[in-house]
Amino acid sequence: MKQDITEDKVTPKLARKKTITYMVLTAFILISAFMVVYQVYLYRHDFREYNAHMREREDINAEWGRLLIEQQTFGATAQIGTRAVTQLRMYSPPTAQTVVISLPTESKQKK
Repeated sequence: MKQDITEDKVTPKLARKKTITYMVLTAFILISAFMVVYQVYLYRHDFREYNAHMREREDINAEWGRLLIEQQTFGATAQIGTRAVTQLRMYSPPTAQTVVISLPTESKQKK
């Protein structure tokens, strides 16, 4: 009989410990689940930001390419002018040697 009495007293304490343990484990599982959801949210946010930066980088690279082409074009123009003066001995005539030719306008042609 004494064993039955001691088992009855231990059982409620054991049940209480099990209940508390299950509640703590359930709380840890819920906290872990919410942290996973939060980490996925942060990852997606960072990934969207990364893609925006990559698009901006591509746009800047395209603009850089256009600027390089423009620079080469202006460099070629200066090089052509330099070669024309040095190799072909071309020059711009002074204003005294410049002649302006004006074409008749349409109103004078109709008369």
